[in-house]
Amino acid sequence: MLLGRQIRTQRLLLEPVSWRDMQDMVRLKTNAAAFGWMLGGVRSLQRVEDEMAEDLSFWAKRGVGIFVIREHGKFVGMTGLHERPDGRGLGLRFALLPEAAGRGIAREAAGAALRFALDTGVPRVIGVTREDNLASRIVLGSIGMHHTESFERDGYTMMVYEITQ
Repeated sequence: MLLGRQIRTQRLLLEPVSWRDMQDMVRLKTNAAAFGWMLGGVRSLQRVEDEMAEDLSFWAKRGVGIFVIREHGKFVGMTGLHERPDGRGLGLRFALLPEAAGRGIAREAAGAALRFALDTGVPRVIGVTREDNLASRIVLGSIGMHHTESFERDGYTMMVYEITQ
């Protein structure tokens, strides 16, 4: 169920990221188990602050962006869209705190964020993951995205998943 920019699923609440989420985002993005697989890897405090400002600006400019994920009122991760720095377009991201992994939260939240983006008129969304990140590949495939290409980055094979309107 969509309430403005807030999304409720069976067990989750997704809300656009805001400055009040800063400490939770620091906890997520500085955690190697949670953010080590992400483009750019684990973040410094300064980088988390910079990304928060970018995320807020992106929401204001594009009407889509990064959501925080809450389960029973407790922060468990983030998902949503960002402009990929490699020029490939709008990318779907998702990351969970380690204690939230393995229960289908990423699939549920990423799927809801993807539907939100498509419903707001975004014509194409991609997801990029390392070939050896099986969990991420499963999530991307399970929410309707299809593997379209691969490329090499930093010695890893990267897989691009895509969905279009």
